[in-house]
Amino acid sequence: MSDTDLRTAADKILARLVGDEGGGARLRDDQWRAVEALVAHRRRALVVQRTGWGKSAVYFVATALLRRRGGGATVIVSPLLALMRNQIAAAERAGIRARTINSANPEEWQTVQQEVAAGGVDVLLVSPERLNNPDFRDHVLPRLAATTGLLVVDEAHCISDWGHDFRPDYRRLRTLLAELPDGVPVLATTATANSRVTADVAEQLGTGEQHAGDGDGSALVLRGPLDRESLSLSVLHLPDAAHRMAWLSERLGELPGSGIIYTLTVAAAEEVAAHLRECGHTVASYTGRTENADRETAEEDLLGNRVKALVATSALGMGFDKPDLGFVVHLGSPSSPIAYYQQVGRAGRGVRHAEVLLLPGREDEAIWRYFASLAFPPEEQVRRTLEVLAAAERPLSLPALEPLVDLRRSRLEIMLKVLDVDGAVRRVKGGWEATGAPWAYDTDRYAWVARQREAEQQAMRTYATTTGCRMEFLRRQLDDAEATPCGRCDNCVGEPRFDPEVSAQALERARTALGRPGVRVEPRRMWPTGMAAVGMDLKGRIPSAEQAAPGRALGRLSDIGWGNRLRPLLAAGTEDGPVPSDVLDAVVTVLADWARGPEGWGTGAEGPLARPRGVVVMASRERPQLVASLGARIAEIGRMPLLGTVAYTEEAETGRKAPGSNSAQRLRSLDGALCLPPDLASALTEIEGPVLLVDDFTETGWTLAMTARMLRRAGAAGVLPLVLAVQG
Repeated sequence: MSDTDLRTAADKILARLVGDEGGGARLRDDQWRAVEALVAHRRRALVVQRTGWGKSAVYFVATALLRRRGGGATVIVSPLLALMRNQIAAAERAGIRARTINSANPEEWQTVQQEVAAGGVDVLLVSPERLNNPDFRDHVLPRLAATTGLLVVDEAHCISDWGHDFRPDYRRLRTLLAELPDGVPVLATTATANSRVTADVAEQLGTGEQHAGDGDGSALVLRGPLDRESLSLSVLHLPDAAHRMAWLSERLGELPGSGIIYTLTVAAAEEVAAHLRECGHTVASYTGRTENADRETAEEDLLGNRVKALVATSALGMGFDKPDLGFVVHLGSPSSPIAYYQQVGRAGRGVRHAEVLLLPGREDEAIWRYFASLAFPPEEQVRRTLEVLAAAERPLSLPALEPLVDLRRSRLEIMLKVLDVDGAVRRVKGGWEATGAPWAYDTDRYAWVARQREAEQQAMRTYATTTGCRMEFLRRQLDDAEATPCGRCDNCVGEPRFDPEVSAQALERARTALGRPGVRVEPRRMWPTGMAAVGMDLKGRIPSAEQAAPGRALGRLSDIGWGNRLRPLLAAGTEDGPVPSDVLDAVVTVLADWARGPEGWGTGAEGPLARPRGVVVMASRERPQLVASLGARIAEIGRMPLLGTVAYTEEAETGRKAPGSNSAQRLRSLDGALCLPPDLASALTEIEGPVLLVDDFTETGWTLAMTARMLRRAGAAGVLPLVLAVQG
């Protein structure tokens, strides 16, 4: 087929893909260059183009052309379920048969694999997590590598740990790339890669032997300007969270079309969505905590304009495709301008004008610090994990590793995936095992990445305060050589695009919503797995007669209501002192609401719990005055006796592990660390009814659980935990 005939065929496929019945659609120049490189020359290509440019058109058109030539199915590695659902719908429009294998459809995996083997599938979309699943990696992946007609890596910036959104599962692609037969084309696409990430991804695409085709085996890089002419960027500085919520409640209806409101935490997303619904807006929350079925419903409602907005975390950061999305509002600044550009790029793909607004908050940097604390662990923790795996007689699962390694499960899993890519460990049936291969901790690289994160945070501070063009600023952060003033943003226009004023009524309503105290604290009911490995004979269900009842917290540290008040109060280095009056008043409100609630004080082992008959205080090494005064004032106001304080033993090293410890390690640290003074133990036998257990903060819940167990064993009829804050 000549180049002219190939181009004609490609444009006809594009017309079907975009629903152009007249057949006048034509590929852009760089779209055609990519298709030609993949189909005619079987090259590897990296396309770095703005969101909405049409990267998916490249791989669908190339797929159709390669299949006509007898090529195997295209395998698309795609990061999010939202993207997969969009891609399958787009493929069907072009007559391309697409299927997916991901965590949401395990019951279909076998059928899909059979269809691929029989040649009945043109496109197989695979989540990156599947690449390192033992069964998939060892049995399915080799067959795919041998029969794939085109490999596509979507959101390819995730391959590079120089980037803002590195995902270890993507690094498994290096193995897949190396195993592809000669002449199999590869396409990587992204809209968010600066020069360093682009070079790293292009280098990784060249993994393995030189493949057939034109060139020297290096990847063809097609990088275009990143301006989005439909986007008008603005920043609006408002005094506090209540003003931001009030502004949203009053102005949401004025924003064009439907859109996305991004928040930095799950708690904030749920909090904002609830308030906007109370104010009469049709919105839905969308977070990592949202069930798959509810996510699909929310996506469809936004696509169909049945909701004004999704209030979302970064769970909706990549892959959601709605061409007529009219606005993106950020309630809080992301920590990276590259991540911000990616998220705002959801808007304005198929409309002439879309509004992009950042509402920064004073809590943003505290949230950045928290997520930064989850970075790759220090060398001693990595070495400890390798030692444990090397000494094990069998593979160890994550629950089995937790008692032996002081890392929270999510962080432990990410670390193991990195070590897997580096060849130091291997995921197998039953868990993880050490390979025995030498491994070096790349101190310089991890330090550089940490500095890069700090530089990104500073860039976001600058973005929020710059007097220059905001789009030009973002494009320069992405090393876009063609960046020039956009003429559309608030700074280019020379005046605010949005009025910061809010009505007194809306502000009061927002303050009431954010000031509404009280969060349910679920008790621990099951012991962590594998405690016998650290000498603790605890397993299965905690006996109901030794459990705490459901408790209450004043607020979550991650929310934008009471979280903003509690974070500085409980921050390291804050001077200890008596409980502030506003905090005490809110705690009293929580107690009153608790008593009046539909469940009353809750249910214990022997039925509904009565009103608490006394107050027990947890010892605190960081904030003894705060906790002691809180317990004493509650006892005074509630006209209950202050029974005493649960103390730490002299042998206890810390009693509490540092934030970030996993449940097993936290529980291990509490073994033998707590004791009941004789006067407290005696007082428990003299009261009839439950006790209120007062502490400042809970993260894993194990301090409360172990203390409740001691109190119940000493005679307490029930234990009702009350804390100021809960993490999460």
